[in-house]
Amino acid sequence: MFLCGGLLMFYLLKWTIDWIWGYFTSAPSEFWITLISGVVALFVGVSLYRNERVNTLANEVSAELKKVAWPSSKEVKQATIVVIVMTLISAIILGVFDYVWANLTDIIYG
Repeated sequence: MFLCGGLLMFYLLKWTIDWIWGYFTSAPSEFWITLISGVVALFVGVSLYRNERVNTLANEVSAELKKVAWPSSKEVKQATIVVIVMTLISAIILGVFDYVWANLTDIIYG
């Protein structure tokens, strides 16, 4: 988890530094951007890994996720179908309301 967070931070920092540096000056050095991003991400990742509160929180979160009862593929398909059908029904109802309201305003305003 800390490795994935560190990699995500590395790429976000790299893109952010590249964008900010490129905004103020031209042609930023890719080597320096990568180096700065890597050092900052490594430092933050190691600091968070060694922090007892963060490490305890990460362990508690992973323990809770092991308790989650994930739905089966059949349940996911059924829920998806329900969502699609309800979306279509809602769209039809809103379309009818819009049509009625448009005709009503045409009658009132001429």
